[in-house]
Amino acid sequence: MAHSHLLGAHLGMDKTRERVLARFYWPGVKGDVVRYCQSCPECQRTARRPTARNPLIPMPIIEVPFERIALDIVGPLPKTSRGHRYILVIVDYATRYPEALPLRATTTKAVARELMLLFSRVGIAREVLTDQGSCFMSRVMKQLLSLLQVSQLRTSVYHPQTDGLVERFNKTLKQMLKKVMDADGKNWDQLLPHELFAVREVPQASTGFSPFELLYGRIPRGLLDLAKEAWESRPSPHRTLVDHVEQVRDCMAQVWPIVRDHLRQAQQAQARVYNRGAQLRLFRPGDLVMMLIPTSECKFLAKWQGPYEVMEQVGPVNYRVRQPGRRKPTQLYHVNLLKQWRANLTPAAPATLALAARRDIPAVPMGEDLSPAQKQDLEEVILQHQDVFSELPGRTTITQHDIKTAPGITVRVPPYRVPEARRNAIREEVTRMLSLRVIEESRSAWSPNPTAVSGSATTSGNSTRCLSSTPTPCPGWMS
Repeated sequence: MAHSHLLGAHLGMDKTRERVLARFYWPGVKGDVVRYCQSCPECQRTARRPTARNPLIPMPIIEVPFERIALDIVGPLPKTSRGHRYILVIVDYATRYPEALPLRATTTKAVARELMLLFSRVGIAREVLTDQGSCFMSRVMKQLLSLLQVSQLRTSVYHPQTDGLVERFNKTLKQMLKKVMDADGKNWDQLLPHELFAVREVPQASTGFSPFELLYGRIPRGLLDLAKEAWESRPSPHRTLVDHVEQVRDCMAQVWPIVRDHLRQAQQAQARVYNRGAQLRLFRPGDLVMMLIPTSECKFLAKWQGPYEVMEQVGPVNYRVRQPGRRKPTQLYHVNLLKQWRANLTPAAPATLALAARRDIPAVPMGEDLSPAQKQDLEEVILQHQDVFSELPGRTTITQHDIKTAPGITVRVPPYRVPEARRNAIREEVTRMLSLRVIEESRSAWSPNPTAVSGSATTSGNSTRCLSSTPTPCPGWMS
């Protein structure tokens, strides 16, 4: 009543504790209030994004130009007079050299065409890093990269920080275009080459050198150079081709160690700032977690989804989570999108609630007329047989039941319409039973009466063998 009721308004732990202590007291009241508020399902689903994050994992330093490139799509933008609405952004990880190519549509064919044009100028890359957009994850793109022996890397869902280099350049590019394009926004595709030249000419924060200089071994001749040459009337000295090549090689041999040191120092500085509020969190297979999935709805209505079961840890910061009822039953998520699910403490007598919270004993109602010694004996029995007092149904291996059927006869019952009012309840019950692994999907040709089957069973030949038992009838043919 002090927290979950409408008049309690799900206030925080401090206010709930003050509200309770103003009227009641029992031993361990502060700890019980903290545990109850932390295990409130509504508070866990509507809580804000956690400030604690996992420590930063540095990206590998690439020294060969265009060995690894990052791709992303910007848009939709205002449609130009040439029909362009999107921008394909490509950034080289070694030199930070950017490319921005206007597109009319984000199709795989358009992306593949621009990618091949890039490879024809700079060579075929070894690795391509993208998000999980449809144009990057299509079968055609995978076959193209496989044919060119290009390794395709992808970010985890809802975590674009993995491709932070291109994401940060997207922000810079949009800010630059916003300042120079016309009011109607129909000429931004013609301004892209000018904006790219400006970015390529200036030093990059992480490397300390301009992308143009790292790629071509010389400083580009820009507008300021024209002004300087006009003022000084001093043309650039002429050199032979061999002298130019040797000078470029000597310059690059001196530059790349400095670039490597700058990149390492930049990574250390970024990690130092990022890890100030970082907290290493680990989940084990079988743990229940909540997931914060961004939506296009109002942030006031956004809720954490779950709980879902952790299947395995993939790498240092990614986890494979099982989500029953979705198109992809398992999906990779970054650890910063997950938080621990705390089991709800059901309202009960104060003694039972405090007992369950302090000793991890299932909340079992106890008789009011029991003596302290009898209650202690009952606590020991509950601790020894927690699986019996659990609300989750289990599986028995003590006995099995065979249903003999007529040989050579397949029973098929036509499907019938489920009332609209019961669909949500049936769908929730099926999802719950699947998550508990009490039932499993059937591929059998049989289709008997769904109310006649209970639990989890398998069909083999002309017999159906029951493997487990549950008091909930199976809705639909699930064996």
